[in-house]
Order: sequence, then C-alpha cells, then structure tokens
Amino acid sequence: MRSSPSSTPTRRASARRPESSTDAPRSLSPGPGGRGAPWRRAVITCIGAGPGHLDFLTRGGADLIAGADVVAGFDAVVDVIRPLLTTQTVITMGYRDQVEKLAGVAALHHAGKRCVVVFMGDVHFSGFQFLERVETACGHPVQTLPGISSAQVLASRARVCFDETTFLTFHRRGDMTPFKAHLRDVLAAGRNAIVIPRPWDFMPGDVAAFLLGRGVSSAHRTEVWENLTRAEATWTGTLGELEGRAFSDMSILLIRALRPMPTGLEGEV
Repeated sequence: MRSSPSSTPTRRASARRPESSTDAPRSLSPGPGGRGAPWRRAVITCIGAGPGHLDFLTRGGADLIAGADVVAGFDAVVDVIRPLLTTQTVITMGYRDQVEKLAGVAALHHAGKRCVVVFMGDVHFSGFQFLERVETACGHPVQTLPGISSAQVLASRARVCFDETTFLTFHRRGDMTPFKAHLRDVLAAGRNAIVIPRPWDFMPGDVAAFLLGRGVSSAHRTEVWENLTRAEATWTGTLGELEGRAFSDMSILLIRALRPMPTGLEGEV
C-alpha cells in the first residue's frame, strides 16, 4: 500500500474559539428548499464555487446561493455564479478593499441576513487567508461548504493521482521560503507537484527559475493550464523550457516526477 500524499507545512491553528455552541461551525447540509437542512437562523457560509465554470459548482452550493439574502466575493468569483443571482444583495471586492467590504457583509449577517461568501475552487485548498478575514470580520467561526478545486480538475485532466502527487499553493501572503523549499523536496522525493502560483511575483516562469537555481533537473515534464474547461493544457514542455515564459494570473502548474511511480499492479495478468 502506498503512503498517503505529503502536505504543505502545517499552519498554526487559529487561537479563536467559539464563545458558545451557537457560534461553532456545524456540519452543513445543502441549502433550503427541501433538499437539505433549511436555514434555521441567520448564518454566514463560505462556499467553494469551483474553478471558474458553473459546471463545477456543487448542487449544495447552488442551493445556498439561491436561498441567500447576500452574496459576496471577489469580482472574478462572483462573475462565475452571477447567472444564479436574482434578488440577492451582491457585494464584490478586490484585494485592496476586501477588509472594508467584508465588514459590510458581517454587519448584514449580524442584522439577520443570510449571507454567502463565494471562493474560487475549494475554500480549504487555497482560500484559508480569505476565510480568516471573513471570520475576523464576523467575530466568530463560520460554516464552510466544500467545492471542486482547480487542483482536482487538473489531476483529472492530466491523469495524475494524489497518492503520487503533492499540492502546493503560493496564492498567499507572507513568507514563502518554507513552501518553496517544500516544493523542491517534493520533486526530490520523486513525486508530482501541482502548484498554484502567486500573482505576480511567483508565476510559473518564476517557479521554474527558482527550482532550476536549486539544482532541480530541467528535464521534468511540465504543463501550465489556464482554462481548465478545455481538454488540453495551455503549454507543455520541460521545466527548463518554462523559465521566462509569461502566463495569466489564472494559471496552475503541473510538474511531473522524472520517473512514474510503480502502480503496484506490475506483473498482474
């Protein structure tokens, strides 16, 4: 039996704790309307909206959006689910005004409105800092609903499995040094790596330059995907050929191991 996938360095758990049982996040049954638990009180829920197309939004997420009074999120994410919006109050934001806008969402939540904050992909794949901002604005932990991450779609498109692959996201603020070192170690261990770059200072070309500068082989087969609804990668080549190439801020990167891992089925008839 193969070992379970390695993970990125563990982040320190939040020091905040629920002040009462009513503040604690609950296991979430999808949406109102008879297909799950109804909205029993004013709640705020963070949901993963998928990697950029409604085909990848879960039914539970769609139900929560339909039953919400307020829908909020970054502009690009709200644009994905905009066809589902009817009478909801919509609050969009960017990186510079997210704290201010989330304060407004929290005020509506505390006033009794049912609020949904939409995340690209899955909340816990690369959105934990935004989730922390939501909880800071509200003053308590919030409910979350999983979504389909771009990493999951990429694994399916590229036919790699997560027991042989490590996912790392650099879409974060703060010191990335330990995460960069972890990426180097992942490849040295003979695993594939799925990487979400950081706009605009650690993009796919920068990832390649970093790894090549740390002695990683230039021969690693590499793919960059920018639109995961397409059937093929935007660019394929080697890690050495990737250095210096430019891509959009919606890109995700696959670096394959130099040699495929044994499947464990070798020799079976």
